[in-house]
Amino acid sequence: MTVRLDYDSFDLGGMTWEDAEEAIPNADFLVLPTGSVEQHSIHLPVTVDTLRAETLSRELVEAAPERDLSMVRLPTLPYGYSEHHMNYAGTITLSGETYMRVVEEIAQSMSEHGAKRLVLLNCHGGNRSPLKLAGDRIQRDHGVKVFFVHWTDFARDRLKDRFGEEWGHAGDHETSVIELFYPDLVKADKKEPQTRKTRFEARQYTYFDDITEQGGLGDPTESDAEFLEQIVAETTEKILSALESDMEQEE
Repeated sequence: MTVRLDYDSFDLGGMTWEDAEEAIPNADFLVLPTGSVEQHSIHLPVTVDTLRAETLSRELVEAAPERDLSMVRLPTLPYGYSEHHMNYAGTITLSGETYMRVVEEIAQSMSEHGAKRLVLLNCHGGNRSPLKLAGDRIQRDHGVKVFFVHWTDFARDRLKDRFGEEWGHAGDHETSVIELFYPDLVKADKKEPQTRKTRFEARQYTYFDDITEQGGLGDPTESDAEFLEQIVAETTEKILSALESDMEQEE
């Protein structure tokens, strides 16, 4: 029996060590996609953020040569910091300290193989703080320039215009992404407006079920995969422009 793994020429996971020996130091950027395994309400799988990181990083790296940028895509880091979702079954979390250390040691390995720049392409909000702290250590201790790209930040204005204020976790936006790339993983009969329990003005919630009943926010029934296809293309170009601009400022 043959099992197919879809590695492209820019994927480290499909390279031999001889391929990697040439590709890593010659790449303008290495890209580490970061996701999570955590509940995404009753209609989406627990791997939503990891699936987004896998797919959206591929879109980025595939488009890079059009700008004469070379990128190597590292295997997606599937686990993240998701302690706030642990009251829902299926969630897997690393501690913040462990997560930071894992990301730093991945970068340290790449540094030893000649990496110059590392893009942390993040698709899970809970990873933001530990990733930024890990980025500090990577730049200061391992000599690799870090570019933190929380994908949604580059699409936020367009998403807000289309979906309003509450389109976040397992809502209009993420449902649209999974319907675009992995439609078989969406339980369409379970899509329903998410029930918001409360809205804190200043207090941090302890766990996500403090604020939502089903596990999500927004209204997944308002999802729009066709619109998201446009947003993916636009956001990919915005991210590439930002990376290109930052790289040019080094010269």
